[in-house]
Amino acid sequence: MEPVLQAIYDSILNGQQKVSSAKVTEALAAGIPAATILNDGMVGAMAEVGRLFEEGEYFVPEMLIAARAMQTGLAVLKPALVKADVKPIGKVAAGTVKGDLHDIGKNLVCMMLEGASFEILDLGTDVSPEKFIDAVQNQGADFIAMSALLTTTMPNMKNTLEALRAAGLRDKVKVLVGGAPVTEAYAREIGADGYAADASRAVALAKSFL
Repeated sequence: MEPVLQAIYDSILNGQQKVSSAKVTEALAAGIPAATILNDGMVGAMAEVGRLFEEGEYFVPEMLIAARAMQTGLAVLKPALVKADVKPIGKVAAGTVKGDLHDIGKNLVCMMLEGASFEILDLGTDVSPEKFIDAVQNQGADFIAMSALLTTTMPNMKNTLEALRAAGLRDKVKVLVGGAPVTEAYAREIGADGYAADASRAVALAKSFL
C-alpha cells in the first residue's frame, strides 16, 4: 500500500481526525483515485476496526473515535467520489423507532455502515413507520436499520414492518433490527430480515444481503 494510504488507514485505526483529513487531502493532491482512497484507506481500516472489536481488542469508545476519524476523512473525499461517480454499495435508512429517543447505538451503526461504503439516510430518533416508508418509497432506501433501546418501544419495530407490508413495500427492502433488548428470536418473530447485536455485526449483516 502507498505510504499515504497506509497513513489514512492508520489515522482511522488510531482515531486521529486531523491526520485523517490531512492525509486524504494529500492523497487526492497526489492523484490517487478517490475510489482507491475510499477502499484501501477507509473501508479497509473500518473492516479492521470491526475485526478488533469482535476480538475484544477494541471497545465502543475506540470504535467511535475510529468512526469519527473516518467520517472526517470522508467529508474531504466525498466531492471527489461524486465527481468520479463512485456509487455507494447500498442505501440504508436508519432510525430509532417511535417513542424511543436513544441514538448512540444508532449513530455508531450509521458511522460503521458509512465506513463500509453504504449511503446513510439518518432519520434520527422517534421515527414513525410513515418516515421509514417514505425513505423506501421516495428516497430509494434498499435497507432499513431500526433500533430500540426500550422494551416498551420494541413493538414499533413490528408496527413498521406491518406498515411496509400494507404499503406493498416489504419485498423491496431488507429490514435489520438491533438494540439492547432486541434478540434474534424477536427479529424472526416480527419478520425482520436480520438482527445485529452491535455495529460491527450490522455491517457484516448488511453486506451479506448485497
